Amino acid sequence: MRKNWPVLTGCATAVWSFAYGALGSYWATGGAHYPFARVRDDRSTRSLLEGAPVDVVGPVMVVLGLAGGVLALLMTFRRHPRGRVPPAIGAVLAIGLMVAVQDYTLVAMVALSPALVVFAFTGVPGAQDGVGDILYWHRVNLIILFIGGLLWAVTALAYHRRTRAACVSCGRSDRTPPPWTTPESALRWGRGAVAVSVVANLPYEATRIAWYFGWPVGISREFHQMMADTPGMLAMGLGLAAMGIGGGVLTHGLVHRWGEIYPRWIWFKAGRRVPPLLAIIPAATVAVVLIPAGLMNAQLPLDGDNWAVNAPGILWVVWGAALGVATYAYYLRRRPACRRCGRGVTSRSDAPAAHSSAPRAGSRHAGNPARGLRRSRTRSTRSARAGTRPDAAPPTSG
Repeated sequence: MRKNWPVLTGCATAVWSFAYGALGSYWATGGAHYPFARVRDDRSTRSLLEGAPVDVVGPVMVVLGLAGGVLALLMTFRRHPRGRVPPAIGAVLAIGLMVAVQDYTLVAMVALSPALVVFAFTGVPGAQDGVGDILYWHRVNLIILFIGGLLWAVTALAYHRRTRAACVSCGRSDRTPPPWTTPESALRWGRGAVAVSVVANLPYEATRIAWYFGWPVGISREFHQMMADTPGMLAMGLGLAAMGIGGGVLTHGLVHRWGEIYPRWIWFKAGRRVPPLLAIIPAATVAVVLIPAGLMNAQLPLDGDNWAVNAPGILWVVWGAALGVATYAYYLRRRPACRRCGRGVTSRSDAPAAHSSAPRAGSRHAGNPARGLRRSRTRSTRSARAGTRPDAAPPTSG
């Protein structure tokens, strides 16, 4: 299963493309639930395609879906891949689906996921008409598009690695890696990326905290009073600011030791290694969903008196990009030896992974080095004792 993931992902990409192309045909011929139709303001997704006519978008979906499905199959099963056009097309589709057509929905789902879980099982706070009033079809469609973009990104990456005769799992090859990918270099530029990502969200955090404590920074007093009169609005801003600060603290773990070894205050894990994916998956997810949310804020008008409503959110583009760079630097430093090709550095030492057929240290053939040392000392002691016994044979001369 692990070795066949490029094939499985490629097939999933093809199925997703064919299915969405079929939906495009359904909507183009008058089918219901066209996801980009205009909706009332409180359900507006602010997507780039919102309000686009179905007689234009539908046929485009059909063409891209069918052609994309065929391309995904060719990229997956072609024995001797070559050329830069197929992965370039895949990358464009991935960026379009994951970034260009998205809005704040994904970042809202990530930020509010704990509250959504509580609401789904308890109905608290109860102001909404069920989960469907939060995850309505227009938003669910954006999540489906994001999943398709993720599939296209993985398929394009696997094909690109195959064209370079590199391992599809880790991207390593027999070529000398660029100097900037070494763990030492990755730590240096990763620290810079962490600093940028933390600073980029400071305006948002500062304004929301100030509003909660009664200071209308970047907004008019009338607007601040309106938010104060709306139950939970200022508290929600404070909560999002607190989450941003917490995320900034966790981001430092990408370049500090406690991001690799559990610190002492996590007593049940203290001293153990942090699994790399435990940091990479959440950080990469947040990085990806922040960028379209920042682009959405850039499309909104900036009111002179209320500039702080949208302006700090524009910096989420910088925050997401810097967090993505920092996450990639962490990945370069923490990635273990590849189980598929055997290249790389092991996760427990800086020694290169062995490619020879010699028995590995610690195996039952080679034995543990410490045990070998103890056996050597025991034999030396026995030899010395044997030489002092009366019945020991005298040394012979040759």
